[in-house]
Amino acid sequence: MSKNLKISELLDYYGLLLTDKQREAVEYYYNDDLSLGEIAENLNISRQGVRDSIKRAEAVMTEAEDKLGLVMKDKQIREGLAELRRNIDIIDELNIKRYRSNDINESIKRILKELDRLSEI
Repeated sequence: MSKNLKISELLDYYGLLLTDKQREAVEYYYNDDLSLGEIAENLNISRQGVRDSIKRAEAVMTEAEDKLGLVMKDKQIREGLAELRRNIDIIDELNIKRYRSNDINESIKRILKELDRLSEI
């Protein structure tokens, strides 16, 4: 995963742990692809101040992820949901080809509905 993507992801989860200036600097730098000079001008601070702010913000968010693991847990949950969906598709195909059970079909619909609900959280 690229550093830009990783930091953007961390920002989604842990951005509220940052000061307003840190969050703005990180958003400008990683999401808007602005230079340190452009960010310094926007935030009315020095380029070195921008750099320090971004580095501190990265450290705060990385430490939070190391302790809480929310990004990793979310990834694992999404992978698990995808695996469940693949297995439901296999069961559905088997039911269509072999059993033609309305009970299995209804159960599959309920499971898929719950998977969709969980995917939206």
